[in-house]
Amino acid sequence: MAVLDSLYLAGGIVAATAIPIYIFARLGRKLRVLNSSEERVLILGASSGVGRAIAQQYARRGARVCIVARRAEKISALAAECGKGCIWEVADFTAAEDMVRVRDTILRKWDGLDTLHVCAGVSALQPVMALTGVQSAEQDAGNSGIENAADIARRASQGNFIGPFVAAVTFIPMLTRTSTTPSILLVSSVAAVVPAPTRALYAATKASSLLLFQSLAIEHPGIAFTFVLPATIEGNFRASAVDAGPVLEADPNKYGLKTEYVAKRCIEAVDGRVTGNVVLPWFPYALAHHLYYLIPSFIERRAAKKYNFPS
Repeated sequence: MAVLDSLYLAGGIVAATAIPIYIFARLGRKLRVLNSSEERVLILGASSGVGRAIAQQYARRGARVCIVARRAEKISALAAECGKGCIWEVADFTAAEDMVRVRDTILRKWDGLDTLHVCAGVSALQPVMALTGVQSAEQDAGNSGIENAADIARRASQGNFIGPFVAAVTFIPMLTRTSTTPSILLVSSVAAVVPAPTRALYAATKASSLLLFQSLAIEHPGIAFTFVLPATIEGNFRASAVDAGPVLEADPNKYGLKTEYVAKRCIEAVDGRVTGNVVLPWFPYALAHHLYYLIPSFIERRAAKKYNFPS
């Protein structure tokens, strides 16, 4: 009972502190004064999941939408669905030449950009030592196993850090120069702020891009930066896993957040000029983030249970 009482007390303290701060931080912000039909929106990673849902919702309200992804058949089909206000490009957001081509297309057709959504990324599903191919943490990995692990880490970094970095340095000047209400939204993950087993590589690379964009927000105060940190989302995002690991937790399509809901919250945050982290759902994950600093062993046990990882 004493342990439970301590947990409830700690949770109450965190909630009592965090909720007023959360509300205060959002008071006094001006809503965007931008006609929906005039808004120029770029969505990177629009072929599936949250990026696709964001594109559909913007198109329904009449915004001008540029959708970008690597799969031509997916992105062209979405463009046809979104209608005449939609343009599309097949491009890799980790490639500078591709992003410059997208930027040139937007300048030529729209004369600028108002909103950037960075939704692309890759997953990773295995414990770190499993990447070396060893069967036990007590075994030493050979050269080939260590190099394999390093290669997987490079691919995760490419998709979750280099891509957002290239997007930022490509489009921040255009947003600053051509929009009266420039906004950037990064779809990150709650894994970037709450550690979990089997998600170390994914969490580390997501955390790096989150901190990058948080720092960019300080360097570019004229742009409203929003960071959406969702818990598990329904869909087949795990198919992008760079380590091809097995999924140990429950089926995300049975308990994950709905893509339409996450997309709606992303757009609402941009419209409301909500800056900083938006954790979805706020309870329990925003509290878990703070509780980790107070009672790390409690959060570690809960994370191990969620991911069916033997503790």
